[in-house]
Amino acid sequence: MYDYDLLVVGSANADLVVGVERRPGAGETVLGGDLAVHPGGKGANQAVAAARLGARTALLARVGDDGHGRLLRDSLRSAGVDTAAVLSGGAPTGVALITVDPSGDNSIVVSPGANARLTEGDVRAELLGAARVVSAQLEIPLETVAAVVRALPEGTRFVLNPSPPRPLPGEVLAACDPLVVNEHEARVLLGDSETGETGDDPAGWARRLLALGPRSVVVTLGAEGALVCDASGVRAVPSVAVAAVDTTGAGDAFTAALAWRLGAGEELPVAAAYAARVGAAAVTRRGAQESYPTAAEVAALDA
Repeated sequence: MYDYDLLVVGSANADLVVGVERRPGAGETVLGGDLAVHPGGKGANQAVAAARLGARTALLARVGDDGHGRLLRDSLRSAGVDTAAVLSGGAPTGVALITVDPSGDNSIVVSPGANARLTEGDVRAELLGAARVVSAQLEIPLETVAAVVRALPEGTRFVLNPSPPRPLPGEVLAACDPLVVNEHEARVLLGDSETGETGDDPAGWARRLLALGPRSVVVTLGAEGALVCDASGVRAVPSVAVAAVDTTGAGDAFTAALAWRLGAGEELPVAAAYAARVGAAAVTRRGAQESYPTAAEVAALDA
């Protein structure tokens, strides 16, 4: 028996969001709307998204002993996330500075704060063993993600969204099932020479990423859905058409839903199709965590 359907190991940030008519260029100042403060961070986002869908979810993260940390704990608890492994201290809570333009596209700068102090020593084997699936991202130290991989019990599935992207050691790549990337992350992981060979062909990126060592790969394509790739080949997964308001955190919702459904025993294409619907529902509302749908709201997209 597992205590959790999903354990997320990752970041918890306060999102400071400003709407702008257009994002500034280098050396330019633009006026924006009123500042809004939301609970965020890729780890906390994934945990809240999964819990909203009905998954038994826990988060291993570190926040500061400050107002932003309390905001995050309250948000996690209200969504039903187990916060026993949300640690405090070492630095202020991480902050993400986000600008959102009228089309819903965003630009983000992250100050890691306490996230950078989530160390290998915070990774406990008994916590990892309590979950069917463990999900991670790269807003925490890569060394901590590698420690998670080394401590994974037999039979526990590992899902990684390498964001922000950086070169990954072989032991981390080999554990990914799947490695979940968007188009930007795929290009960075493959490098200019690799993406140059495949041009703007996401299927080619997926195959080359799989050749790096993960057990499976998912490339998310926004409104166009996603591609899934494993030893059986590449398959397209459609999304549903919605009017996008704010894309902040939509990728985290996708990854959380994917990880949960894989842990429930669904095949990769089926789980990815469900995750695409969750991501589509999330972009119809502003913010990250507050935009995440319940299972009933996802089902309504197909009605």
